[in-house]
Amino acid sequence: MAGSSVRGEAPASGDETSSGSRGKEAPGRRGRHGGGGGRRHGGGHGTDPGPRKRRALRWSASVLAVVILGTAGAGYLYYQHLNNNIRKDALNIGDEKDRAAQTQANAAGQTPLNILLIGSDARNTKENQKLGGAKDTFDGPPLADVQMLLHVSADRSNMSVVSMPRDTLVNIPKCTDPDTGKEYEELTRKITNRSLSRGGPGCTVATWEKLTDIHIDHFMMIDFSGVVSMADAIGGVPVCVKANVYSHTRDGKGSGLRLKEGTTYVKGKQALQWLRTRYGFEDDTDLARAKAQHQYMNSMVRELRENATLSNPNKLRKLAEAATKAITVDEGLGTLKKMYDLANELKKVPTERITMTTMPNRYVGERVEPTEDADKLFRLVREDIALDGKDKKKDEKKPTATPATQDRAAADGEIAVQVHNGTADATLGAARGRATAVKDLLVDKGFSQAVADVSTATSEKTTVIRYPSADLQGDAERVAEVLGIPASAVKKSTDVSGVTLVVGADWRSGTTYKAPEEDDKTPDSANALNASDKGACMKVDPAYTW
Repeated sequence: MAGSSVRGEAPASGDETSSGSRGKEAPGRRGRHGGGGGRRHGGGHGTDPGPRKRRALRWSASVLAVVILGTAGAGYLYYQHLNNNIRKDALNIGDEKDRAAQTQANAAGQTPLNILLIGSDARNTKENQKLGGAKDTFDGPPLADVQMLLHVSADRSNMSVVSMPRDTLVNIPKCTDPDTGKEYEELTRKITNRSLSRGGPGCTVATWEKLTDIHIDHFMMIDFSGVVSMADAIGGVPVCVKANVYSHTRDGKGSGLRLKEGTTYVKGKQALQWLRTRYGFEDDTDLARAKAQHQYMNSMVRELRENATLSNPNKLRKLAEAATKAITVDEGLGTLKKMYDLANELKKVPTERITMTTMPNRYVGERVEPTEDADKLFRLVREDIALDGKDKKKDEKKPTATPATQDRAAADGEIAVQVHNGTADATLGAARGRATAVKDLLVDKGFSQAVADVSTATSEKTTVIRYPSADLQGDAERVAEVLGIPASAVKKSTDVSGVTLVVGADWRSGTTYKAPEEDDKTPDSANALNASDKGACMKVDPAYTW
């Protein structure tokens, strides 16, 4: 994998110049993933790729795949040479029970796309070490310091990007290295960037699916040197600061970024410094860094789509070389043709319909954790609801979900359901007998294996149905359907061992559930930024001005 022919698990990273003690890597996989699939016809420019592949591919420079992690191509290049540049790795190496359900096509036969973008801080080459600093970490396990989920709507009318701060506390699932077979046990409340060192990018994908319950179709990963080569090939990206800034502290922390007030075109090492800067932007946190990364990505989108000079075949050739050498992808994107097809899908989305967000979070000491607003944001993505609020009627677009195993629900009488009383709230005690009453309702409807949990009542604001693994999702959805509970209230959770219905404070009486109206507005705490916004400019911490 790009910058990640490393395997042993690493501890959390620190600031921009150091990622702490990482230990040594296990044997790498660069040789295994050196090229594209199928027969090889050689990799140089002087090699004849065969009559069918001699045709050059004309790539669009206006696709977000290039913009973010370099997946578009360029002018006239040999197909197989670029194919051989591409490195590949497994998509999801987590347990089946932790995987999200696949998304079914909508009524028009269209399916959303979810792509996880990963920035690795690996220092496994001299170039990456020089760019990343921290000499004591050379050749150590990589950390996923940039993580962005790119969601492309089913009808390709809009695109949403959700960033997760690298210091977010999550449950990292059990992962198995596809090369060595080494198993990494599940971790509870550890920072998300550690996932990459536990078998590769497939563990980062598994971590996202476990947290969000969003099925991820592909991943793309880039390292330090890849960022530099991409920025150079594009010719620079305009970024803005509201004051002179120098990201440097007396004890050696900081990215080293030094810019004058206003707009500057950054490329090469300076582009990498921008993307890694924490000390100097706003409140000197990882959240400020994510905001700066969004500004960079949006500017890159506009630059590529508006800059006519990128029609120059030589410039496009350099861009294609940099792009295919810079990234590691899953097997599903492991050839130039597959990436070309994806690029054609991505470029359908107009710039003004691209929305960047940060996962809503709150501080826990020096770390952060997802909030209820994060759950809402993930739901909007799962249900293919545009984050810019410009969707057509919800019912016309919203896809349904099916279990990842494609296993249908069992017969009603064979579905075991445990019903729990969660009707207590801050002002009222639990409504007595609710678990038994709803259990009886289910039995009357044919769910003969429903049982009431008569243990101490708990507090649940709204009624929810939980299930532990994908093979029981169909059963859980069937229960929801019969009771009129919305699909958004059906959630996967490892806290339960079977289908569990928690009767919430919104259903204290009666036999008919009235679902609360759902607000599909993007939470303010997601800090949404539209890609067409040319006025974005980073606020500078006065302690870092010059």
